[in-house]
Amino acid sequence: MKKLSIVVPSYNERDNVKVLVEKIDEALKGINHEIFFVDDSTDDTPQVIEEIMKTKPHVKMKHRDDEKGLATAVLLGFKLATGDYLACMDADLQHPPEVLLPMYVAMETGADWCIPSRLIPGGDDGGLNWIRKFISGTARVIGQIMLPCLRKISDPTSGLFMIRKEIIAEADMRPVGWKIMVEVLATAKYSKIIEIPYAFAQRVAGESKIDSKATMQYLEQCFSLRKRAVKNEHVVVKRWSKKRMNELVEKYKRKRKI
Repeated sequence: MKKLSIVVPSYNERDNVKVLVEKIDEALKGINHEIFFVDDSTDDTPQVIEEIMKTKPHVKMKHRDDEKGLATAVLLGFKLATGDYLACMDADLQHPPEVLLPMYVAMETGADWCIPSRLIPGGDDGGLNWIRKFISGTARVIGQIMLPCLRKISDPTSGLFMIRKEIIAEADMRPVGWKIMVEVLATAKYSKIIEIPYAFAQRVAGESKIDSKATMQYLEQCFSLRKRAVKNEHVVVKRWSKKRMNELVEKYKRKRKI
């Protein structure tokens, strides 16, 4: 069985991290996995994670005092993680941990990526208010105009994805800001992507970290990637319906007896 590392960048999410760990463990029963927090918090989030680690050895943390930023946190987590598959998800519970098992199953079929999408049939972006929807939609369109590698992806500016670790071995990643998936899509080598539907959830606790600075960093990132993007020929993107996704998950669970 392939090992899965879930990298979670966290910033002042003390009220969410314990629930997140419990939900991930429940979703991945029977799957070899680790949860790796890369934490930039200024509150007591690191202490909360340390308490969790005392009883859950598969939970790990790297706290940073000298650097901030979601994208660089994820990249550091990818370097430190020990899994064959690497997943990235937010700490605020808007990315539902329940989607991790379907993502893992998609990877087991031979995919290089699994990208959950809010924008295909069965998906839902109802967890965003109209301002966030506008920002997200604008960022998506800008990215797809500037970077051809994003055009086949329905939801390329999401922060929720899973990859094979080896595809980033030679990627020239120089992330800034908060859009790490765009960086990986543009610089990694891959050929097969599976998209699955998911529903983006309402934030349970804490506050959104997106601001005008993050928007400017995204534009800077897109301009930089126009020069660094690799050309992946014949990339195949397959989209699973919710019905097919559920059938394949149940088949996998029966096969693995989980």
